[in-house]
Amino acid sequence: MLNAILKWSIVRRWIVVIGAIVVTVWGSYNLTQMPLDVFPDFAPPQVEIQTEAPGLAPEEVESLITLPIESAVNGTPGVETVRSSSAVGISVVKVIFNWATDVYQARQLVTERLQQVQQKLPEGIENPQISPISSPIATVLQYALTAETTSLMEVRRLVDRDITNRLLAVPGVSQVIAYGGDVRQYQVLVDPVKLKAFNITLDEVTIAAKGANVNAAGGFLINPDQEIIIRGVGRIDSIEQLAQSAVTARNGTPVLLKDVADVQIGAALKRGDASLNGQPAIVVLVNKQPQYDI
Repeated sequence: MLNAILKWSIVRRWIVVIGAIVVTVWGSYNLTQMPLDVFPDFAPPQVEIQTEAPGLAPEEVESLITLPIESAVNGTPGVETVRSSSAVGISVVKVIFNWATDVYQARQLVTERLQQVQQKLPEGIENPQISPISSPIATVLQYALTAETTSLMEVRRLVDRDITNRLLAVPGVSQVIAYGGDVRQYQVLVDPVKLKAFNITLDEVTIAAKGANVNAAGGFLINPDQEIIIRGVGRIDSIEQLAQSAVTARNGTPVLLKDVADVQIGAALKRGDASLNGQPAIVVLVNKQPQYDI
């Protein structure tokens, strides 16, 4: 049979040459269109669960958050290993499944288990979040933003509000991570001396600050030909409006936030920073979805 194939190829050599050229051109074209990724995968399907716990020490995070989540996900079909780490204010749990498990099914199973454990977490703890699916070679783009005349707080605000959302709208992008710069906050810096002078507690100030940025529903005003929505608009538009919020009243005179605290726009507490060529900057990482060509 091999001799027959060789004789046929020699007699019709031009057909073989043309066929080889066609296959080479077609293969070269397909090579340029193929998505770049790791094949076969060198890591089994896994789901990462992150839970923020502001103000808690690693020991408290481990006992109050990490262990309940581990107990909830243990026994999930297909789970082989559960790994975790607890740090200041954050818990990370990695659930590793066997190779035959579909990653989307694994995420669905973990989501169902997390719904059961949310009631066991301490009050004030953020709901556990599942990290987006990303490729083993996920980072496809990394860039930095700097500014000479604009503050890094304003640049970070533009990154979080505009740039990140536009990048996430690009097909194939699974996650955009930004770090560095200053995260903008409305800060109420309470003066203990003024609190004592007005006989006001810190809880009252906290409740007043929260209630100063709330809209309230009032139902409907029904007329013969229309329905009018009734609502109380309490959302603040500026730092001045927040400072004018009432905390309580003394002898018929309202005590405002600005009377007991310094209300200002400031930067959130930093955990890490970024730089470019030794200068402060905001670094953005763009991660892609598995088996997707960007």
